[in-house]
Amino acid sequence: MKKYKVGYTTGVFDLFHIGHLNILRRAKEQCDYLIVGVSTDECVRTYKNKTPIIPFEQRMEIVGAIKYVDEVVPQTSMDKMEAWKKIKFEALFHGSDWQNSEMYNNIIREFEAVGVDVVFLPHTEGISSSDISKKVK
Repeated sequence: MKKYKVGYTTGVFDLFHIGHLNILRRAKEQCDYLIVGVSTDECVRTYKNKTPIIPFEQRMEIVGAIKYVDEVVPQTSMDKMEAWKKIKFEALFHGSDWQNSEMYNNIIREFEAVGVDVVFLPHTEGISSSDISKKVK
């Protein structure tokens, strides 16, 4: 397993669950310093057409309290290259459920040009914030 100095991952982290924790733990195992982008409420509305249940500031605080996370930043756009220009991470970590998607194939091509690895981590089966939300309702 390759070890990176600075890694980056993003998420909404609404209704925080074990799948979220697994991604953060696995990402941190592969880098010295893990930066996590938490999607703002406005950003989530642009691509999910809904508002998170847990407000942005609280989600930032929750993620920041996780021992695997070294720094938390707002994710205001889905443009990962925009984040890289600010942060200069060496690896982008994401759940394997997005592997081979058109969106991530494009992201991989973009990041190859600047020497950034896109690393897919195992998706935790059987858990999602959407499923939890449905159960609560």
